Amino acid sequence: MKKRLRPARSASRARAVTPRIPAVIEREQVLHVAKLARLHLSEDEVEQMAVDLSQILQQAELLTEVDLDGVEPTSHVIELQNVLRPDVPRPSWPRAQVLASAPEPSDGAFRVPSTQTDDLAE
Repeated sequence: MKKRLRPARSASRARAVTPRIPAVIEREQVLHVAKLARLHLSEDEVEQMAVDLSQILQQAELLTEVDLDGVEPTSHVIELQNVLRPDVPRPSWPRAQVLASAPEPSDGAFRVPSTQTDDLAE
């Protein structure tokens, strides 16, 4: 007797399934985050992202139901040690020597391109 294998669900079919979880993240919030992250999302991606982000937030909300009475707060599950050397001031190179290799020094400092863009001003 041959065993019949069920074909895997395609990505487009998987998206067509109505989410069982009510939306926590609205479409406008997804568009706002996408703009901040400079992502260009299709309409299908926006809808799917709203569903996915809502599910993530609801899973995180489940953690509030965990009984933590008697559990000491911690920032990490294992004890950490600082393995870096102590931060001790020491002599540095002369400013003139460092700026001598700069393409366009300006007022005793390195001149670099601006990081401001018109996209973020909106």
